[in-house]
Amino acid sequence: MHEELRAALAVLLDGLPPKQAVQAVERLIANYRGRTPTDAPVLRDRADVAAYAAYRMPATFEAVRAALGAFAERLPQWSPATHVDIGGGTGAATWAAAATWKGHRSTVLDWAQPALDLGRELADGVLPDVRWQRQVIDESLAVPADTDLVTVSYVLGELRPEARRAVVAAAATAHAVVLIEPGTPEGYRRIIAAREQLVEAGLRIVAPCPHSDTCPIISGAGNPPPAGAAGDWCHFAARVSRSSLHRQVKGGSLPYEDEKYSYVAATRTAASPAASRIVRKPQLRKGQVLLDLCTAEEGLQRATVTKRHGDLYRAARDAAWGDDWPRS
Repeated sequence: MHEELRAALAVLLDGLPPKQAVQAVERLIANYRGRTPTDAPVLRDRADVAAYAAYRMPATFEAVRAALGAFAERLPQWSPATHVDIGGGTGAATWAAAATWKGHRSTVLDWAQPALDLGRELADGVLPDVRWQRQVIDESLAVPADTDLVTVSYVLGELRPEARRAVVAAAATAHAVVLIEPGTPEGYRRIIAAREQLVEAGLRIVAPCPHSDTCPIISGAGNPPPAGAAGDWCHFAARVSRSSLHRQVKGGSLPYEDEKYSYVAATRTAASPAASRIVRKPQLRKGQVLLDLCTAEEGLQRATVTKRHGDLYRAARDAAWGDDWPRS
């Protein structure tokens, strides 16, 4: 699905002058980084949507695919029949859902008609059974009854606090919910607030947390907490191949970048979260691997895995930031 999306975006950019694309992306980035939530869509017309889709969809796709993959690992026998993507724009999360499960019907809700139109165009002939529906993302939002999966990615930060709570409440009526925000302190705080809402609504957290209790980064649980110092936050990274537009806008030379994201996945289905999760990039030392873990019983802990641990050591050397531990 990754290659199909990149091919569709390449066709999209083919007719857009590079200078116009760069200018549109720079303006939209400045707008999105603003701290004032909006009551109107930021993407105004096709040029805006085309430029921003080419720039942001690969990163959003990879972050959402990673979050959905972590969720799917905890419920390997479950797959959604219906999926609603709130504020889905051009459909990056719908592409990620299609890369994770097959045979479901998706509905993308967004208030920007140009984004929906472009999303439909990109998905044509590749993503079957997707409905693109204009919808104001505010307190009036409702999720259809018996929806299996709701995704909300990179949307909560654009909303007023009242609308944000209303959107999470609407999402919480589904059987499963996956919320993704930028991997910044502000994004993490929005995820933590939404996580509390989901738990209060009766859902069980299955990823990334190994429990549904208070986040140990907030509570300082751990002895000593290796990743729980003041100002810390829970986030992960997804590797993204850079397009020529990425390199033009950012002036970077590397062929890739790491998209930082925070997320929470919850369900009403009986499921067991991981025993613990790796919450920092593993540190490889001579003959040992240091793993910073979020655990169900002891909060944040650092585990040292050495050659004496045999197979566990080999698994630790292959482990990545965000993985369950021990690997299932």
